[in-house]
Amino acid sequence: MTDTPHDQGSPDDEAAASASDAEWPAPKEGFVVTHLLIVRDVERSRRFYSEVLGARTLMEGPPAILRFANTWLVLNTGGGPTDDKPDVVAAAPSDPNTLTSALNIRTADIQAVYQLWSSRGARFLTPPMNHSAEIRCYLRDPDGHLIEVGQTTTRRAAG
Repeated sequence: MTDTPHDQGSPDDEAAASASDAEWPAPKEGFVVTHLLIVRDVERSRRFYSEVLGARTLMEGPPAILRFANTWLVLNTGGGPTDDKPDVVAAAPSDPNTLTSALNIRTADIQAVYQLWSSRGARFLTPPMNHSAEIRCYLRDPDGHLIEVGQTTTRRAAG
């Protein structure tokens, strides 16, 4: 696997304050998609995503904001309703074996990602497994959020 900027050296070597404006999820037009994960311990989760998976910390938080490949992760603790979501309580997963959402990471070389992240302490549920149109495997973050890592082997026709 070719190192990308978020995989070179120690992923969190550079201070968050040095992040350029272009790295923040603040579009000048249109929109970008970020992914909010409700976690039990922001610092523990920030270290996992930066040190193990190679994300770049833009803000330590809470909430923590990380640049992760071509997207951003926002890590925050749970809490009660707010004025803009008056009936919603935010909470980390209570049962890691019940899937309600998952990060889906696509890679060009799943074996290289599997080896790199395993060497950094990631614990995969299984090694990469061959399926009809992809090779995939799964791991969990410290709060039990499921992360799929996959490599497409054949493209399916639309429709």
